[in-house]
Amino acid sequence: MEWNNELTKVLKIKYPIIQAPMLGVTTPEMVAAISNQGGLGSLPVGGLSPEKTVALIRKTKALTAAPFAVNLFTNSLPLVPPHENYDLMQDLLQKVAMENGFHFEKRSPALLKFYPYTEQVALLISESIPIVSFTFGILESGALTALKESNIVLIGTATCLEEAKILDEIGIDIITAQGLEAGGHRGTFLEGIPLPMIGSMSLIPLLSKNIQKPIVAAGGINDGKSIKAAFILGAKGVQIGTAFIGSDESLAIPSYKEALRNSNDTDTILTKSFSGRWARGLRNKFITEVEKSGIEIPAYPIQAGLVSPIRMEAQRKDNKEFAALWAGQSASTSGNKPAADIFNNLIEQVEGSG
Repeated sequence: MEWNNELTKVLKIKYPIIQAPMLGVTTPEMVAAISNQGGLGSLPVGGLSPEKTVALIRKTKALTAAPFAVNLFTNSLPLVPPHENYDLMQDLLQKVAMENGFHFEKRSPALLKFYPYTEQVALLISESIPIVSFTFGILESGALTALKESNIVLIGTATCLEEAKILDEIGIDIITAQGLEAGGHRGTFLEGIPLPMIGSMSLIPLLSKNIQKPIVAAGGINDGKSIKAAFILGAKGVQIGTAFIGSDESLAIPSYKEALRNSNDTDTILTKSFSGRWARGLRNKFITEVEKSGIEIPAYPIQAGLVSPIRMEAQRKDNKEFAALWAGQSASTSGNKPAADIFNNLIEQVEGSG
């Protein structure tokens, strides 16, 4: 297979394979491992403080001299205090926590701290980051101009054709087509429309036909055959996430990795329970408790801020029932070995599949 194409040239990489930026799972070590093998590692910093952002970037730089991307969350932040469902949700979280041996203290909305991505843009420029990807929205004009003037390659996320057209019109260089199969949060940013539920088999050729920018396929891609299928459908590259969750470099807790290995094809669902934004993952007790309550879930990032203490405690306790088990529909194929070995195995599968 001929790996070189317009995507590899723009990104200055050997293989058009991107490791998905998975906040809470991805580490600088994982990013560096993929970039060092000739792919594109992606460092997620969505919602993190400027200080944490710089620390992660510099740690990654210490591990690789190859290009890597930094991923931003470009959602707007809440401008007004949440309504009555904020208190109802806190009551529920406190009840669920107490019943299951977790600690939860109620907080006023003023105590929830959110960092806008606009505070990170200047840092990325000063750190000479060559590639910036983003999701949950579009870049506001000032950030877009600053990044473009710094000759930074921009990768946006689309879950339908209309979103892809918007990204194309504002000059985004590469567009990720996120199919419904993809694990983690949906990148949908259009408001007032039903959640796009388009699978990769339909979305990839639709965007490839209508958008004259390189398309990166994401969702359900986990082996040599699915990689080649994405290229046949018109993609110039692929983005793979779930396959790396079980890697040695991953922050995923042991029970999360085991749940992935033991999952079947019907175990993932779309839920807002953990963050207030639609995301695909394995069902667990926390999701069930929130959904059966019938309480309207506060929007992202309010719900994410409320749930954060429970998720952090679940991480410490290695308790998969209260951790966010983000996973795509090919969850059981997550590898349990070094990330570089997983990556190289994918390359071998493609080159050996004829």
